[in-house]
Amino acid sequence: MMKVLILGGGGMVGQKLARHLAAKGLNGTSVDLTLHDIAFPPDAIPGAAQKTGNLAEPGQMEALAKDRYDVIFHLASIVSGEAETDFDKGWQVNMFPTWRLLEALRSEHEATGGSYVPRLVFTSSIAVFGGPYPDQIIDTFFCAPQTSYGAQKAICETMISDFSRKGFVDGLSIRLPTICVRPGKANLAASSFFSGIIREPLNGKDAILPVPDTVRHWHASPRSAVGFLVHAAGLDTRRLEGRRALNLPGVSCTVAEQIEALRRVAGEDVVARIKPQPDPAIQKIVAGWPRDFAPERAIALGFTAEQSFEEIIRVYIEDDLKPV
Repeated sequence: MMKVLILGGGGMVGQKLARHLAAKGLNGTSVDLTLHDIAFPPDAIPGAAQKTGNLAEPGQMEALAKDRYDVIFHLASIVSGEAETDFDKGWQVNMFPTWRLLEALRSEHEATGGSYVPRLVFTSSIAVFGGPYPDQIIDTFFCAPQTSYGAQKAICETMISDFSRKGFVDGLSIRLPTICVRPGKANLAASSFFSGIIREPLNGKDAILPVPDTVRHWHASPRSAVGFLVHAAGLDTRRLEGRRALNLPGVSCTVAEQIEALRRVAGEDVVARIKPQPDPAIQKIVAGWPRDFAPERAIALGFTAEQSFEEIIRVYIEDDLKPV
């Protein structure tokens, strides 16, 4: 049985990943599953232990590392909009705990004479990139983040790469597209509206659109996010040839194309619930994000995602839309 830890296990993607692992195991192996987060939803996942705590507090990562998990999924962070408005909190939550985790895992590695080398899968972001952008970002495009959140993610990527180079961990960073359509309530991410303009109308509610419908972005569903994480956990990292951060597959489309996909799936009355309301702060953040990718490395390594935004909407309807 494989010991698995999900940091950020109370969040939407963490919960979906946990339910997948509890039901199916990890790449054919049964799991002893532990979730860690500052809080959890009321419905516990059968067979998964829950540990509550704040990873920004000293001692949290060190205590977790002592349990010597075989696989650690590091999903814990505060989101882009919050990291931008609360500078100190962004660094204290998104960067320093990752350093403490890596140092703690290094200590366990050394305590075992080098035999303990856990797989660490870190959820990074396309926010590690900054403009000006080409029409498509290729795998060799350099990182130049233009937000605090992007800077924090980029630094964590570099640390994980270096600790892996030294053999303390076997890590990789997966740069998730914006995950859409997210179920539940909107969060503080600047990208939250991408889900909101689909989710809220499908649930009979009005949705605010804070950017022009010409904005283009890169998306994948929560179902794909779980698939990315599971695939990354079993990947032979020698195939990465030392380049341990990957741009993942997704769908590039404009907001207008999102809305048109929603119209095809649900009709004009649903689309009419989208209300334009410009927000200059969100427009400024979104303007600094990449719009399209050519993720050839990840595709060659077996990562897959949806092929259209209409498919992404249908995944939300199948997996998360509650019957009226």
